[in-house]
Amino acid sequence: MLPYGRQSISEEDIEAVTAVLRGDWLTTGPAVTAFESAISELTGGHRAVSCTSGTAALHMAYAGLGVGPGDEVVTTPMTFVATASTAALLGAKIVFADVEEDTALLDPAAVDAVTTDRTKVIAAVDYAGHPADYDALQPIADRVGAKTLDDAAHSVGGFADGRPVGDLADVTTLSFFPTKNLTTGEGGAVVAKDPAVAQRVHEFHFIGLVRDPARFQITDEGPWHQEVHEFGVNYRLTDLACALGLSQLRRLAAFKQRRAEITAKYNSALAGIDGLRTPVQRPGVDPAWHLYPLRVLGDRRREVFEGMRAAGIGVQVNYIPVYWHPVFAELGYQRGLCPNAEQFYREELSLPMFPDLTDTDVDRVIETLTKLVH
Repeated sequence: MLPYGRQSISEEDIEAVTAVLRGDWLTTGPAVTAFESAISELTGGHRAVSCTSGTAALHMAYAGLGVGPGDEVVTTPMTFVATASTAALLGAKIVFADVEEDTALLDPAAVDAVTTDRTKVIAAVDYAGHPADYDALQPIADRVGAKTLDDAAHSVGGFADGRPVGDLADVTTLSFFPTKNLTTGEGGAVVAKDPAVAQRVHEFHFIGLVRDPARFQITDEGPWHQEVHEFGVNYRLTDLACALGLSQLRRLAAFKQRRAEITAKYNSALAGIDGLRTPVQRPGVDPAWHLYPLRVLGDRRREVFEGMRAAGIGVQVNYIPVYWHPVFAELGYQRGLCPNAEQFYREELSLPMFPDLTDTDVDRVIETLTKLVH
């Protein structure tokens, strides 16, 4: 079976991890500091806080922004459920806005229509690796005193109008799952422009511990003292994972280039075929393609999906609209809420996309798909 996504692990990656195992620090050590510094440099120079997953990063980001009961978070239904569920866990009401018909990115006009004074965060997703339109979303957020969040699980390494992902929104979350643009095994990070937000994010992911004596409320203890002022969790990423991440970062540009080459090869072969729609790329955007989201028209997506799988090609569907999940449906969200997202879901088929995919593999995917749709 040719997978639709997989990690690319080199001997250098393995050596980086084993070097940590031979050292003194398995967690909260120098590799974590070095990895966070490297992520900061990649994403515009803002503070980065590493963590155990992209889902943890979202939870941390919402917590760092002070999301809680009575707040509303406006987001897209065309994403993995964690973009919405982590805000709901903090007590926020999730307000879904529709996506653009062609890109499946959060539609600023739809966001503008549902944003209110209760909106705390507007959370967009860089679907498939293509950054959303933060130049349009930021003024909407600013108007009501909200913050923008870029769920960049798909797009680390990308750019929009010359600015890197990580510098496009107030807060950005990253994922380093094995199928993503670089991996730490499991892992993620939060990048925050506001240092105060970044500090709250850090403390939330570090069990809420406060270690600054100037902030202590108990002042008569010894040098061992630390306090918890707000509840937090342990989302710390290990030195083992960060060593892998640092090694992977050295190949991120090559990973991105290969993903672009595969995308171009798919586009060239599939753009003229009746019944298929290839992905859209906006002017000024330099995506870090994580997925190749093909559109299969005419209610044939399931037939093509099953045919590709039967041929040993691991296609996928990304994603079921978030509010279709029973956990949201039981809260009263109904189908039909976001027509563009629902139509996109009916047609979307993710073709294999990962750096180690060979041209021969890509040709096999194209040939198999072409036979199925004719």
